[in-house]
Amino acid sequence: MPLQEYIINDIKPLNVNDKVGDLQLLFNELTYSHIPIENNGIYQGCISETDAHCFEADMKISECNYAIEGFFVRPDTNWLDVLETFAQNSCNIMPVLDKHQNYLGYYELSDIIGLFNETPFFAEPGGILIVEKGLQDYSFSEISQIVESNDAKILGAFISKMESDVIQITLKIGNAGLNDVIQTFRRYSYNIISGHEEDTYVESLKERSAYLKKYLDI
Repeated sequence: MPLQEYIINDIKPLNVNDKVGDLQLLFNELTYSHIPIENNGIYQGCISETDAHCFEADMKISECNYAIEGFFVRPDTNWLDVLETFAQNSCNIMPVLDKHQNYLGYYELSDIIGLFNETPFFAEPGGILIVEKGLQDYSFSEISQIVESNDAKILGAFISKMESDVIQITLKIGNAGLNDVIQTFRRYSYNIISGHEEDTYVESLKERSAYLKKYLDI
């Protein structure tokens, strides 16, 4: 998925010799979490809005070098890696540099998330299923086999949680109801965390439990 068309260059990096007050003023005018900084045309990194307001307005940005964060991506960086870099740096603006370290512009987080929303994982109809198993016991080949053996299709899958020796996988499943898939996962010793369609196994247990409670209350 090419991203170059989403590069924006309407904000030029501030120079390290500019005043912190200029940086603060720019933050007051924009909704970005960070502003790019350059020195003699060379990208230095970004300063966050939080840090910018910690310094005196008449200071030079160069006096705050330790607050500059050097994150960036390349024009050919995969969109998932771009999204990960956004998350790692808690920002909503991502500088883009070419292989010669020239600043080309930036990505906005909203544009990248918009691309994610256009993927089949979100755009195609289907059910969401979260399964859990031991870290050493699961495999994606087994997960695919379980889903496809029920004439269903995987529209997307990712590891959504990893804790100690247990892992959770979130699946988007199309072309079939989830109940048969859920029962097959149970036979393969997967714990069902969430299935966003009627799970008749669970409903049956609830009904039996309610019936037993009524019987005991008589």
